[in-house]
Amino acid sequence: MAVLAVLLAVLAGLYALQRYPAVERFFNVVPLLVFAYFVPTLLSNTGVIPTQSELYRFTRVYLLPASLVLLVLSVDLPAIARLGRNAVGVFLAGSVGIMVGGPLAYLALGWLVPAELGDQAWKGLAALSGSWIGGSANFVAIGQSVGALDSTLSMLVVVDVGVSNVWTAVLLSFAGREKAMDASIGADRTALDHVREESARIQAASARPASLSDLLSMLAVAFGVTVVCTGLAKLLPDLGNVVTGFTWVVLLVTTVGVVLSFTPVRRLEGAGASRMGSLFLYLLVATIGAQAEFRRLWDAPALVAVGALWMCIHAAVTMGTRRWLKAPVFFAAVGSQANVGGTASASVVAAAFHPALAPVGVLLAVLGYVLGTYCGLVTALMLEQVHRLIH
Repeated sequence: MAVLAVLLAVLAGLYALQRYPAVERFFNVVPLLVFAYFVPTLLSNTGVIPTQSELYRFTRVYLLPASLVLLVLSVDLPAIARLGRNAVGVFLAGSVGIMVGGPLAYLALGWLVPAELGDQAWKGLAALSGSWIGGSANFVAIGQSVGALDSTLSMLVVVDVGVSNVWTAVLLSFAGREKAMDASIGADRTALDHVREESARIQAASARPASLSDLLSMLAVAFGVTVVCTGLAKLLPDLGNVVTGFTWVVLLVTTVGVVLSFTPVRRLEGAGASRMGSLFLYLLVATIGAQAEFRRLWDAPALVAVGALWMCIHAAVTMGTRRWLKAPVFFAAVGSQANVGGTASASVVAAAFHPALAPVGVLLAVLGYVLGTYCGLVTALMLEQVHRLIH
């Protein structure tokens, strides 16, 4: 309970700082999630909190699936389809770029990775693919599924933060040049203007204050689905080294979340279901950070090189598809960030183009949460084959 109190105080403090305009602008460049990881790391490495606690296992086993249920619950597949082929096409191209880029980058630069990492190298990169297609929840889910150690996950968070934030800064810079960039390839901005109007209408119509009934319903759905899916997962067989017991839990809760998104249960999103899911997610990230050890960072440079090449491949595929489809750069920027970042950072990038477009980033990022688990597992299989090839 003492560790939980400290971590909640850290998260509350970070959000309190975000109220100041200067700090908010800084967090728009370096996401708050980065500090949600590194502040607990600093506290644990200086002895304020322990690097091992029962709380850390609880958040991984129960809060991770619960957060996935609430985050996926808000997915609106028909609304995403109405964004047009450009938005979805560029987003999916970015996902393919991540899936293909990881194995290619590991094949090209795998010789730089320290041999003592062994199987943890491909397992850590597999977790990173979950993050770069979906988000932090998928990062942990894939990592736990393939058997990545907590120390390996901590090391890959460094790669995630170091590489993805540079790319995020590039994407944010597109907002100030969107019209010139679109004019250079003759992009049709009609659909984009329609999305802006529709997004503003949906945002205004769905929001409502959360009642006690709403909050209790969110918790009941999140933990109820988690418990049921955890029980069902114990009855399902392992499929190789990737689809194990915890993988089944993640796949089941994601699938149930998608199904519930087509039912009246999805109305909980109007009261803040995704915010509740984000609360679980931020606490989960904080506990991962608390388990990090600075000495493991000495292995990171080689993996950073792999991650940088990986991101370049993703960027080339995303921007190339955007040029081929003659899509507005907005779709490329938000689609890429929805893959590489998550709901928070994707909405930030979308809002950089126009405040009313923030929900578009959320919609695509939630779709990323859905795809992150499935595509991440496929990427994990390819990375394992590459690892065997180069070793």
